[in-house]
Amino acid sequence: MASHRKWSPTGTRIAGIRTPALATAALTSVALLSQTANAAPSADSKPSIEEVEKKVDDLYHQAEAATEKYNATREKTAQQRKRVDSLLDDVAQRTEKLNTARDELGSFAAAQYRTGASAPDTATLLLADNPQDYFDQTQLMSRLTSRQKVAVDDYITEQAATTKKRAEASQSLQTLTTTQSALRTSKADVQRKLAEARDLLSKLTADEKARLAAIEKKKQEAADRKAAELAQQQAAAEKKAQEAAAQQRTTTGTTATTGTTGTTGTTGSSATDSSYTAKADKALAFARAQVGKPYVWGATGPGSYDCSGLTQAAWKTAGVDLPRTTWDQVNVGTTVPLSDIKPGDLVFFYDDISHVGLYVGNGMMIHAPKPGAYVREESIFYGGESIIHSVVRPA
Repeated sequence: MASHRKWSPTGTRIAGIRTPALATAALTSVALLSQTANAAPSADSKPSIEEVEKKVDDLYHQAEAATEKYNATREKTAQQRKRVDSLLDDVAQRTEKLNTARDELGSFAAAQYRTGASAPDTATLLLADNPQDYFDQTQLMSRLTSRQKVAVDDYITEQAATTKKRAEASQSLQTLTTTQSALRTSKADVQRKLAEARDLLSKLTADEKARLAAIEKKKQEAADRKAAELAQQQAAAEKKAQEAAAQQRTTTGTTATTGTTGTTGTTGSSATDSSYTAKADKALAFARAQVGKPYVWGATGPGSYDCSGLTQAAWKTAGVDLPRTTWDQVNVGTTVPLSDIKPGDLVFFYDDISHVGLYVGNGMMIHAPKPGAYVREESIFYGGESIIHSVVRPA
C-alpha cells in the first residue's frame, strides 16, 4: 500500500525555523552586507590636495608655536641654571666662612681646656651647632671674653645665612628640573608635529606634488599682488605728504618775508625718522645677508635661524636687543598700523603671535618661514591679510 506521507520541499518553514539551505543563504547575504559596510574607504575618500595643504600648513603653524614655547623654556632654563650656579657658589663660600668661624670657636674651647679656665658647659657652648640656644644662660655668657662673643655672633650669622642659601639653592634646583622637563616636552611636541607633516607630504604622488606646487604658486601670486597694492598705497601717501610739506615750506617762506616768524614740529620728527632709518638699514643689511640659510627650529645663527632668532640677530647688529621669542618681541617698541609700516618694522602673524618677519618695503619682508624652507624675501600677505596680527617698530 502506498504511503500517504506528503513530501516536504526543501526550504519551507517548519515550526518557524528555516531549513538549512535558506538559512545558509540568509547568513551569506548578511555577511556580504557587513563586509561592504566595514570595507576600507575607497580611493575617492582620500584627502584632497587642498585638504592636505591645509593640514600641513596647520601642522607647521603648530610646530612654530611649539618652537616659540621651546625657545621661551630654553631661555628660562638657562637663566635658572645661572641662578643655581650662583647660589651654589655662594653656599660654598658661606660654608667656608662657617667652617672658619667653627674652627675659631674650637680653638677657644681647646685653649680653655688646656688652661682649665673654662667649665665644660662653656666649651659646649663654643662647639655647639646652635650656640644661640645657650644665649639665655647668662652665667655662661659672663664667662666669655668680648672676642669670644664676637666669634659666636659671627658663627650664628654665617650659620643662618648658609642655611637660607642652601634652601634657596635646593628650591632653584627643583625649579630647574621642572623647566628641563618642560623643555623636553616642548622639543618632543615640535618633533611630533614636523614628523606628521613630513609623513603627509611623503604619501603624495608625483602628480599630487605638482598640483600642490601649483596651488602654492597661485597663493604666492595673490600675495605678491597684495604687496604691490600696499606699495602703491604707500607711494601715493608719501607723495601726498611731500606735496603737503612743500606747500608748508612755501607758506612759511612767504610768512617770513612779511616779518612773521613761526616754528613747526617737523624738525624733531625728521631727526627721529632719520635715526630709525639708520638703525633699520643695519638690521636689513644683516637680514639680507642671511637669505638662503635654512630654517631650523630653536636656531639663532649664524648658520641657521628660526623666525624670532633671525629678527633678534638682525636688530642686534643695529644695537637693539630684542627678547628671544615672538611673544616678547611683540611688546618691544611701538605698535603702528599696517598702513604706516616702514622698512625695519617687525610684522607678527597669527592670533597666537607665533611667527615674525622683518619688513623690507613694498609689501615684502625677510623671514625664516618654516621647517624645510630657507630664509627668504616674501610678501607679508603670504598667508593672507587675515593672519597679520600686528606691526611693531622696535626702536
